[in-house]
Parts: sequence; structure tokens; C-alpha cells
Amino acid sequence: MTVSPKDDQVAVKIAAVAPGAVRLPGTMYRLLVLFATLCLSHTANADFATCKQDLVAQALATHGEVPALLEMLAAVEEIPRVTQADREQPEFVSSFADYYRIRVSQQRVDRGRQLRATHSNMLEQIYTATGVQPHVLLALWGLETNFGGYMGKLHVPSALATLACGERRGAFFRGEFAAVANLVANGDMQHEELVGSWAGAMGHMQFMPSTYAAYAIDADQDGRRNVYSSLADAITSGANYLHKLGWQPGFRWGREVLLPTDFDYAQAHINNWQPLRNWREQGVEDVNGRPLADLELKSAILVPMGHRGPAFVVYPNFRRLMEWNRSANYALSVGRLADRIAGLGKLARPLSTDGDTLTTQQLIQTQNALTELGYAPGAADGLLGPATRRALRAFQTQRGLIADGYPSPELVTLLLAEELPSTDTDPQPVVPAGPKEDKATGG
Repeated sequence: MTVSPKDDQVAVKIAAVAPGAVRLPGTMYRLLVLFATLCLSHTANADFATCKQDLVAQALATHGEVPALLEMLAAVEEIPRVTQADREQPEFVSSFADYYRIRVSQQRVDRGRQLRATHSNMLEQIYTATGVQPHVLLALWGLETNFGGYMGKLHVPSALATLACGERRGAFFRGEFAAVANLVANGDMQHEELVGSWAGAMGHMQFMPSTYAAYAIDADQDGRRNVYSSLADAITSGANYLHKLGWQPGFRWGREVLLPTDFDYAQAHINNWQPLRNWREQGVEDVNGRPLADLELKSAILVPMGHRGPAFVVYPNFRRLMEWNRSANYALSVGRLADRIAGLGKLARPLSTDGDTLTTQQLIQTQNALTELGYAPGAADGLLGPATRRALRAFQTQRGLIADGYPSPELVTLLLAEELPSTDTDPQPVVPAGPKEDKATGG
């Protein structure tokens, strides 16, 4: 039996004796707490059981009693740690510095270069067919599974069912559960091979079931689209996915840049796309000190660690990477790993360590403080997403600070020390909430 800390706290509250009431002996008290906990656990398990019955009924209504499908459905069970993993995705809870250092390591760069030489013929053929550069595909492969070194060990249908029956993005994962049921019922995949990540992603490139159904390719022409043991199928499928998303052949994802000392950091965010020549006119240069190209190419400036860390200009292909994974940290790391595999050097501006020690709880306190001061940081979820950055920029602008939207320790200290608005009047928002953020991106 698994009991979450929240369940345990509620159980204690149920079993607690009100002030002034007769106190129970210690043993009886502990038994009462255990009984209350078991009741709560039973309720949670019953909720999953009811949800699972619904998922099974829908699958059977769609496909009938296909033996392979029945075998898959019978094996479905709740995996509690999957829910926790969904809430602690490193793309959204790690600092950019921590995330980048792990994923764009010299070891991974060297391995990527070795694999480029080993699979040069296959990669060039894929490039000719799709326009997706070999080093980009290798970088995606490297970040997703460390070049096939770890593809996950969880039962994919169970992971998807757990998330489908959870509080976050249930509708999305119901669709993925239906997709994997369809793959098994139709014979596209065998139940025994359905092993993957906590999110139900599969194979070398970590395809979700719906992505597999829409984009997987039988490149080796053996009659199966095998993203597990056929490297040709897996890498070609990844390239096909990017190609269909709109990857622009001949263009990069972006590059590291140098910003002028008087740069307006309020412009540095993913929703501010401008012609590249506009950044050139503002004095933005490449890492060698040369002006950016005089082009109409749409681009945006990102400063994932604020004004003290590296800056990047990103192009439309960066958006395609973010459609693969909706995290700017992920897309920047893929782009930079691709550059390193292709032979480019390390970052010109070293990674700042500011903010590395900020915890999820500290970010929640920051979001609560922004809300109390009348800003709109979104949900207090401890995730540094677009809404929180937008609110931080507004706070910085009003205080005459560099508006980079980054919660450095100094900024957080200043923010938490702010006096709240008078309670005589309701605080007025100083920044519009903007479009509703996808929960996966954080507040």
C-alpha cells in the first residue's frame, strides 16, 4: 500500500481528538490513524478502479475483445510514482544551468560525434528526404534516451492510465491511452514491448502513442514500424515528425548572441518575434562580435538565466523543437547539443549560478507575493513559466530594475520584502494575464 504525505496529513486530522475531548490511549490513537489512512487509500484506489473500468469499456467498445488488447487491459494498474514524476519534470523545476550542464555534457557531445560517423549514410539519406540535419536528429536522440541507452522501464498502458485518471491533463492522457489501445488492437505494436517512460513515451525518440500512429515510418521495410529495435525506423520517424511539423531545411534553430549594454530586456521573451534585422539595428551581435544578418527572418531573444547569463536568438525551427517538448530549456539544450555535435564550441558566456539554489517552495512564495502585489503570475505551482516571467518583468520595470523576468536570489529577497497594497482598495493588476497558459509550461 502506498500512502501519500497528503493522505497521511488528512488521516491525522480525521483521527485527531478535539481540544477538551477525552484523549485516547496511544495504541488506540495509532490504530485509528491507520484505519483512517486505509479508508483514504481505499477511496483513492477505488477512484482509479472506476476510472480504469471506464477506459477499458471504451477500448472494448471501440475494438471488441481482441486477445492482444484483452491481455494489455488486464495488465493495467496504477503506478503512484508516475503522478509524482509528472509534477517534478526537470524541464520545469530545474534551473537552466543545472538542466543544461547535465544534458549538453562533453561526454554526450563526443558520443554524438562518434554516432554521426557511424551512421553517416543513414543520416544523410534522412536529411535528403526530410531536410532535417543529422546533428539535430542526434541531439534529439541524445536528450530523449541518451542515444538509446535508457528508454524507460514502465508499463506504458499503466503509466498512461495513471495520468488519464489524475488531476492534471487527464483528457490528453485519455487520448493517449485510446491511441495505445488502438495500436495493440490493430497489431501495430505487441503488448510485451510496451515499455517506456513515466509519461508513456516509447522507443529511441520517445514517441507518444498518438505521435507514433501519425508519424512513425517503416524505414527498413520489414513490415513493422519498430521504434524500439530498428534504429532506421526510429530516427527516420523522428525526422518525419519534425518535417511534418514544419521544420525549415537549411535554417538553424538559433544561436548564442551578445546583447548591447543598453539592451531592453523586457523584449527578451518567446512571444516577441521580430525580423532579425530589428535585433541587428539594436546592436545585437553574434558571439564573434559581428552584426546579425540583415534579414526578415522572424526571431526572438531569450535569456533563460536573466541578464547575467547567456543570450540566444531563436528562429522558427526553435518553435518546432518546442512542439516536440514544450520547454524552452529543452529546446535550447537540443539546439546547443546539435551545434556542439556539428563542431561548434562551448558557450561564449559562461552559465551564471544565480538562482541555482531556488527551491520549488521559494518559487511558490515568489508567485504568491506577485499575486498579493497585484500582478498576474498564474498558478502558484513553483514552475518558472511564461506567466511568472511576465509578472516578474512588470515588477522589475516598475522598480526601475533590469526587466529580464528572472528570479535571482536578490530579486526574490526584494520582492518578499515589499509592502502589500492597502486593504482599503483591491489591488489592481499591473500586467494583463495574457492567454491561458498550458499547465505543462508552469506558471
